Amino acid sequence: MIIDSHCHAGPGDGLTGPWDSNLALGRYRRRAVAAGIGRSVLLAAFHSDYAAANEALAALVAAHPERYYGFAFVHAARDRGRIHAMVRVAVEQYGFVGIKVHRHDAPISGEICEAARAFGLPVLYDPMGEVHVAELLAAQYPDVNFILPHLGSFADQWQAQLALIDHLVRHPNIYTDSSGIRRFDLLAEAVRRAGPHKVLFGSDGPWLHPGLELHKIRLLRLPALDEALITGDNFLRLIGRGTG
Repeated sequence: MIIDSHCHAGPGDGLTGPWDSNLALGRYRRRAVAAGIGRSVLLAAFHSDYAAANEALAALVAAHPERYYGFAFVHAARDRGRIHAMVRVAVEQYGFVGIKVHRHDAPISGEICEAARAFGLPVLYDPMGEVHVAELLAAQYPDVNFILPHLGSFADQWQAQLALIDHLVRHPNIYTDSSGIRRFDLLAEAVRRAGPHKVLFGSDGPWLHPGLELHKIRLLRLPALDEALITGDNFLRLIGRGTG
């Protein structure tokens, strides 16, 4: 089972760009199926009300539960005081299996980490290059697993990506995903130094082509069991559905 651990979907209401506009899944799904991707993790688009965005995302997941997982998107500042309640709804009513946070909204907060701890969820946090936060997360919340996607920087800040590799090596609860990593040698270095158990395959669909992003993993030329960790087993382990 190949699992794309990073795909956006559902309504956005900002209309400043694709990232906060409505995200349809039709084209992405056709590409994912053609690439042999069996399941995908859906994350909401940027939205002024993440409770509403999560509810809409839940309908997409419920329509195809055999294909999609859901993560609850929360805003660290705007949702302050209600994050635990939002996550509870996402877990108990929607069946979501993780939390999504973005530095574009606000820095990750202790309230989010406490909610993740309470419900036993991984947190996908895009730090936008501010990868030093991994040191604090690892020290204060060692029992919570954090995925810092794009090797820490979608903007291709290679200094930040190099620094995140060090965090991956040193901290058992810090992970990354492969989505949008353009410097292939840094992806290869992350796998070599931190190990294939610290990297998840993700595409950042629907904007990036899932087949193209998956091919980067193939080009690592890893042993079959190591590749399987990246393309699905690591994610299943982080949500408590793995075999080891």
